[in-house]
Amino acid sequence: MTDVLSLTRDLIRCPSVTPADAGALGLVESILKDAGFATHRLVFSEEGYPDTDNLYARLGTEAPCLVFAGHTDVVPVGDAAHWRFDPFSAEIAEGMVWGRGAVDMKGGVAASIVAVLDYLKAHGKPKGSIAFLITGDEEGPSVNGTPKLLEWAIARGETFNQCILGEPTNPNNLGDMIKIGRRGSLSGTLTVHGKQGHVGYPHLADNPVHQIVRLISILLSTPLDKGNEHFDPSNLEVTSLDTGNRAANIIPAEAKAMFNIRFNDLWTPETLRAEITRRIETLNDKPRYTLDFAPTNAVAFLTKPGKFVEMFSAAVEAETGRKPVLSTTGGTSDARFIKNHAEVLEFGLTGQTMHAVDERVAIADLEKLVKIYGRVLETYFG
Repeated sequence: MTDVLSLTRDLIRCPSVTPADAGALGLVESILKDAGFATHRLVFSEEGYPDTDNLYARLGTEAPCLVFAGHTDVVPVGDAAHWRFDPFSAEIAEGMVWGRGAVDMKGGVAASIVAVLDYLKAHGKPKGSIAFLITGDEEGPSVNGTPKLLEWAIARGETFNQCILGEPTNPNNLGDMIKIGRRGSLSGTLTVHGKQGHVGYPHLADNPVHQIVRLISILLSTPLDKGNEHFDPSNLEVTSLDTGNRAANIIPAEAKAMFNIRFNDLWTPETLRAEITRRIETLNDKPRYTLDFAPTNAVAFLTKPGKFVEMFSAAVEAETGRKPVLSTTGGTSDARFIKNHAEVLEFGLTGQTMHAVDERVAIADLEKLVKIYGRVLETYFG
């Protein structure tokens, strides 16, 4: 028997900081293989990015296919001396399991596996298929992980219907929120080219700081949109403004502003790039500038509420007593890749300590999440 507490602790004890696997996927593969799943370990490579280990497992070949997706890689711990316990010791205290990845998202992976094992023990093989897509690259560049794992699966004829991604979606209490979509993310750098000179002789220089402030004002003066039924308004945040100048008596030659836009499904990266460029070009006396956008695979998407979302929401409410909010807030996730191949929603643990010192999860929440996933399995497969 595999229980969710033991499995969560075993996974935390694997120090799988991206891109290291440290035995985490091997542990998952062994459990699923023993349960009758056909498993495939796949390492993907691409120049400029670290090789990444991934796992695909499937029980059954028929439709419908319900997929559980997730990742076993974690972010760095920072200074381990600041933690109450060793970040990879999976200590138990105050009714919680402590350690890096407890919430994001080894606890969610463990809960999905145990829910499936419990279902199979009680009901046998389903009339359909159950699959797992587990990557080691979600916290990294997301190049050699889920996108390539999906490409590999689709190329060999695998088909999926619905997917549950166990990211920590709940802000305060288990049952608060289901993610039915995500905003896209686009980053850019605006550089204004001026002329260096002495502050006492400004007529001999061209101050790029004054000019870049004007351009930033243009970008922020008008909202990108008003949002819609399921999405908040798109938002541009200036994240850095720098000249590289440390002298108070020099006018710098160049000023750079970095920015990020979290955008809703009214935009694509292409239309957003065009809009930012258009706004700058509206200035009649615009300075010399360069506008560069970073590559992005983070597009906005929405899983429209329907039978699958309603079924999952009912399971959450039945087990927690809370009717979850359907949300598209937060950062990006691997759901952006899965949505091209299956109807996907996200629901996992509470996220208050994710990526933080002393990351931890309540044992009661782990056990409740198993019950929620189990209820979904029973309803899904009738």
